[in-house]
Amino acid sequence: MSSTKDYKDYILEQLSILDNITCRPMMGEYILYYNDTIFGGIYDDRLLVKRNEVNKKYNMSEVIPYPEAKPMYLVEEIDNQDLLKEIVLDTYNNLK
Repeated sequence: MSSTKDYKDYILEQLSILDNITCRPMMGEYILYYNDTIFGGIYDDRLLVKRNEVNKKYNMSEVIPYPEAKPMYLVEEIDNQDLLKEIVLDTYNNLK
């Protein structure tokens, strides 16, 4: 199943609290970047972020975005812009 444009637009609207968020389509899904670094994506109308030691404090569920992919964290609190900002920044800052 592919993600819908409406869901992608909603997620980008929620992430507009951050500067430098970009999105690129990939095989029916969307890859999300912050400052040109991939931090997550939209898969099957779900917002997923890369896992790291810092963002595990949010107790998000691990999911597989597509067969043979590494597990990612499912962000369920997509209506809370402040929390989304924290999650994205914690994910981004600990990818390097």
